[in-house]
Amino acid sequence: MASSGSLRGKMVTVLSIDGGGVRGIIPGTILAFLESKLQELDGPDSRIADYFDIIAGTSTGGLVTAMITAPNKDHRPMFAARDIIKFYLEHCPQIFPQKNRNNMMNPIRSLVGASMGPKYDGKKLRSLVNGLLGDTTLSQTLTNVVVPTFDIKRLQPVIFSTHDARANPLKNARLADVCIGTAAAPTFLPAHYFETIDENGKAHSFDLIDGGVAANNPTLVALSHIRRESLLHDGEFKDINLRETDPILVLSLGTGVAKHEEKYSATEASRWGLINWILHNGFTPLLDIFNDASSDMVDIHLSTLFQFLSCKHNYLRIQDDTLIGEESSVDVATPKNLQRLMEIGQKLLQKRVSRVKLETGRFEEIEGEGTNGDALNCFATRLSTERKRRNK
Repeated sequence: MASSGSLRGKMVTVLSIDGGGVRGIIPGTILAFLESKLQELDGPDSRIADYFDIIAGTSTGGLVTAMITAPNKDHRPMFAARDIIKFYLEHCPQIFPQKNRNNMMNPIRSLVGASMGPKYDGKKLRSLVNGLLGDTTLSQTLTNVVVPTFDIKRLQPVIFSTHDARANPLKNARLADVCIGTAAAPTFLPAHYFETIDENGKAHSFDLIDGGVAANNPTLVALSHIRRESLLHDGEFKDINLRETDPILVLSLGTGVAKHEEKYSATEASRWGLINWILHNGFTPLLDIFNDASSDMVDIHLSTLFQFLSCKHNYLRIQDDTLIGEESSVDVATPKNLQRLMEIGQKLLQKRVSRVKLETGRFEEIEGEGTNGDALNCFATRLSTERKRRNK
């Protein structure tokens, strides 16, 4: 949609993708379905980036965001949505070699490993992302992207965006560096350092870890950028200048959580020390708690806001909260688990549209709103209509 012919649209369209390691297969499955519906409406060359003004992604969601917005040699998205799953199936076992994870399941090795460095050295991820994206920078993405990270040197979130990259060379980082930074989950992958340099030789350094510590669900971050982001018009990027009367269409994709499993308890945790809070039975309680809490609070705020504004159908959150065991891990990259995650994404399309309840923390089905697949069909129609209106 960033390349559409009309500067202003009747609505601003936003896509957001959560963090979650190998569980990125779940939103990848959802995006493949949505893109197939858009192709049915507008032809086989249609891509997700053609329809969203802003695409935000954290951690694994940041990688997906880069895959579908980075330009290839023909100035089209590097990946079609259907290729995301294939990418994860092929490369996740190399990024997260299971011998490392199995070693950490042993309590003694877990204790030693936690004191020696991250579970994975990150070499495969860095090599893969650098090879894929090369020197492509944020300013070159095909639509506006927003990727949260966290700078541990300055102890503050760093939000990378296409808008800022075009306005300030010191914020125009390589897309590969942004992806590696936002995916650097503490205890799992090493922190990432890089610098940007402007035309005067001035440098700015970044000491980054996973954006999930700041915004695992980046939907609210994306919405905060709407007034500052731009649309491409006649080769130039212009401000959206959103008016209060303009609607916003938001699709927010989760990577699954394990609420029903109830994997931790106060009785058990009351005896934990530092190591158990960081690593427990192959899982990471602190990261799980922070990531799930922030994701749910964003969803609750936005769901309430859109209902208050009488436009609840303009906000769709698709999330599965029934994961169990290895399904809920960020790094179990066995063929069996990766296949299972793909199946979870497919079944999620058949589940009824749900909203999280603050009292229970669980997603509850909404009567009369059909399945997630039905909702995505409606989204596809609205996205297609808006794009055609702009192209006139």
